[in-house]
Amino acid sequence: MISLTVLVLSLAVTGCDWTFDDRTVLEKIRDRGVLRVGTLNNELSYYIGPDGPTGLDYELASRFADKLGVKLEMVPTYTLSGLFPALERGDVDLIAAGLTITDQRLAQFRPGPAYYFVSQQVVYKKGHWRPRDVDDFDREDAIMAVVEDSSHDLTLQALKQDHPDLSWKVVQDADDDELLKQVADGEIDFTIADSVDIALMQRTHPDIAVAMALSEDEPVAWFMKKQGDSSAYALMVNFFGELNQTGELAILEEKYFGHVDQFDYVDTRAFLRALESKLPKWEPLFKKHANDFDWRLLAALSYQESHWNPRAISPTGVRGMMMLTLPTAKSVGVRNRLDPEQSIKGGSLYLQRVLDRVPDSVNPHERIWFALASYNIGFGHMMDARRLTEAQGADPNSWSDVKQRLPLLAKRQYYTQTRYGYARGYEALSYVENIRRYYQSILGYEKAHIESLDSQQVEDLGGLQTIVAPDEPSENASENATEQAPDSASSQSEDNSTPQSDTQSQ
Repeated sequence: MISLTVLVLSLAVTGCDWTFDDRTVLEKIRDRGVLRVGTLNNELSYYIGPDGPTGLDYELASRFADKLGVKLEMVPTYTLSGLFPALERGDVDLIAAGLTITDQRLAQFRPGPAYYFVSQQVVYKKGHWRPRDVDDFDREDAIMAVVEDSSHDLTLQALKQDHPDLSWKVVQDADDDELLKQVADGEIDFTIADSVDIALMQRTHPDIAVAMALSEDEPVAWFMKKQGDSSAYALMVNFFGELNQTGELAILEEKYFGHVDQFDYVDTRAFLRALESKLPKWEPLFKKHANDFDWRLLAALSYQESHWNPRAISPTGVRGMMMLTLPTAKSVGVRNRLDPEQSIKGGSLYLQRVLDRVPDSVNPHERIWFALASYNIGFGHMMDARRLTEAQGADPNSWSDVKQRLPLLAKRQYYTQTRYGYARGYEALSYVENIRRYYQSILGYEKAHIESLDSQQVEDLGGLQTIVAPDEPSENASENATEQAPDSASSQSEDNSTPQSDTQSQ
């Protein structure tokens, strides 16, 4: 009783004011006006690209901040070990970093709904010795390394119960991408990474090869603190439910990794060599004539067409850097298809014409993929694929749905029901997905050569780099290739009623 009296008198003398903050977590975020999101700085979740912040988790976090009516502040770290302590301290409101739900994380934190699934895979360098089972990890003094506090470390700990001689190296100051690069460079023998991360990394480091899978598909989710107040958590669950119901979540996943399910080692190696030896010569022309397109996309299209060979000629008569047919070249003012600048300029103009014809009902993120399919097999056949998609009860405005139907245009039971008949839709599918992979490789190559972030964008917060994301414009800058073009081809008639084997079907 005496000590309590002393405490009260002490508080009165010092003038301290104890106040109880009864605001909910959601109210605190809204009063602050900022949603702080902890993430990993990598190609899938979040990084500063050539056109500003990008990444799947960044786009999702941007939408969630909009739903809350606040600004977004991304707090990325280059290592996993700093993320959950930052959440525990209250430095961030949630973690959005492509992390799987493990028993340990579930016991300490609150995961949101799963928004995609991955499997854990062991990787090695192509051409080196490949482990066939867990006991091979230690063979011939091989080095297995994984990131500290990762789900991969936990998997090895579980395996050690049945394989007591199993050993591995735990790395603190690195992330999965860094260890994958070390495998590619031969600095370590093996590591474990998630399937999606491996597929993306192979676009710039094709020597990475998968030896085996160590898990079935595991759910990936955001994480929040465990606390009695569920206001922010309930809104997050509702947010993902809405994205899933509207199909927007599927569209974002298709955008970031819907094209990486196939990998061609020889083709990727050849493309990376061309990036260094050929692209620098033609890059100024791609930039000059990109118009509203990302020049990198135009370069990827040109590589798919000609491998950046300005004198490329096909047996059917298409030629040049953009492999234009003679009628297409004339329609866009190209006099000499073998002139690199004329070809690139003409190809860009023609792609824009096709893009202008893609229905506005198609999601802005995906209109370019429909345009590229049209560039390859003709606009009429692309529309046939959309109509076929709708007839089968799927979404004709979704690239992930339509691309599954493109190969059906070559099957009699389907093309006899279409307006424009037979088309090699399987080639159009491969064509578009190849361009997407080349485009991803160019972005990854550039990212690997970015020396540092603008120091004015970065401040230190408890060992983490805090990057304040810019306000979103009314139309996302990354969609500039789909929204701002003049309607130059709106009056064009259907000009591709007969299929062609090459691009720009007339």
